Amino acid sequence: MTQAPAPYFTYLGAALFFYNLVGGALMGWDKRQARRGAWRVPERTLFTLAFTGAALGILAGMYLFRHKTRHLSFVLGIPAIIALQLGVLVWLGR
Repeated sequence: MTQAPAPYFTYLGAALFFYNLVGGALMGWDKRQARRGAWRVPERTLFTLAFTGAALGILAGMYLFRHKTRHLSFVLGIPAIIALQLGVLVWLGR
């Protein structure tokens, strides 16, 4: 018989899900702003969001909106952040 996850894991999962939605949406908004020649989201902000938990959303937004896909720092950096985060999760779960 499996045990239900602790409520805080459920809340953390929901928070990360919505945080990743925000990250992906921000990539779409930044693409829109780029087309308009308007104020853009600084790349440092996008990397900070990715590093703090929204890396999957940022990666999904990159390819969904075809934004930052020619920037080597994003093409290599965002997957590297995801790999680092997965490594930390595996290490914490051992």
